[in-house]
Amino acid sequence: MKKVGIDARLYSQTGVGTYLRNFIHELSVHPPKDITFYIYVLPTDEEKLFPLPSNFIIRKAPYLWHSFSEQCAFLKILNDDHLDLMHFTYFGYPVFYRRKFIATVHDLTPLLFKTGKASTKNPLIYGIKHFFFKHILRSQIENAVSIITPTKTVKNQIIQVYGSHLKDKIIPLHEGIGYELAQTKENESLKFRYQKPFFIYVGNFYPHKNIKRLVEAFTGVMTWHQLILIGPRDYFATSILQYIRQCNIEARIIIVDNATTPDLVFFYKHAQALIHPSLSEGFGLPIIEAAYFNLPIIASNIPVFQELLKGRYVSFNPHDTTDIQNKIANFISHPLNADYGSILAQYSFKIMAQQTLSLYHDALESKEKI
Repeated sequence: MKKVGIDARLYSQTGVGTYLRNFIHELSVHPPKDITFYIYVLPTDEEKLFPLPSNFIIRKAPYLWHSFSEQCAFLKILNDDHLDLMHFTYFGYPVFYRRKFIATVHDLTPLLFKTGKASTKNPLIYGIKHFFFKHILRSQIENAVSIITPTKTVKNQIIQVYGSHLKDKIIPLHEGIGYELAQTKENESLKFRYQKPFFIYVGNFYPHKNIKRLVEAFTGVMTWHQLILIGPRDYFATSILQYIRQCNIEARIIIVDNATTPDLVFFYKHAQALIHPSLSEGFGLPIIEAAYFNLPIIASNIPVFQELLKGRYVSFNPHDTTDIQNKIANFISHPLNADYGSILAQYSFKIMAQQTLSLYHDALESKEKI
């Protein structure tokens, strides 16, 4: 039996966490008989993993990403386990790890959008951490035997930043609809709380998500529609909420920070459209989730959204508040019907897991070493 490790320390997070939960689930449904998986999780996540097959070993790794302990203590655990292959699923990894590994690079947003506004840390501390982040990411990309990206857009960005010599080892593998979302019924009780027509945004509130500009644009739209912003309550969400209160528009723009999966299904089923104003994404799970529910999409004209939706959405310049405002107003006056059936088949966590497993086997059979 070959030993393959999977870094699942972000299991409970949004974004990468959704990827991990669905990836591990799909691997466990039809587990390969020739691999023993070592799943590295934070101690707080150990009990959250559903019952796993006998060849899945849970390893506690109480080391946060981008931390000193990640570089030292996590490295020791990995070395002690003598893995045949390791899969790092996020930017952070121990730079002195010398055994064979695969890396998933979800996006280059922290590299392309360096700004102190994206962190609550002291600017000096943030600058130091960003300096080390850049070097760790370069090391990870250069030393991985294969690099998985969620889209061709991210592959092209990596080649542009780090060089064309990497192109043959970068493999775009699309993500898809989470098994929980697909199997969950909506929370019908919400229809009594949200009786006005509404638009939704789903995601976090980091600066590159461009939510403040969306709020500015929506404020200028003459309509009784509401905008519901669905995401985790953190420093950035609180900042947006303060801005909404300053503008005295709490009745029109609402933040929902504790949405369950049934809640999310309700919002996707009953919204007028999803609005996604992001300046940068590696994939965009809410875009695919909205498409799954045939919800019209109004979103940035960034390359990754064009790749995902093949142009079948209302696009705007995310840097232009007036353009965002006009596109929303035009949609209200002339709503569009959505039909994404022909493009959804290529977005599947099941297929992604199968393709990743194939990469594992290729890497295990390869004689290449770092």
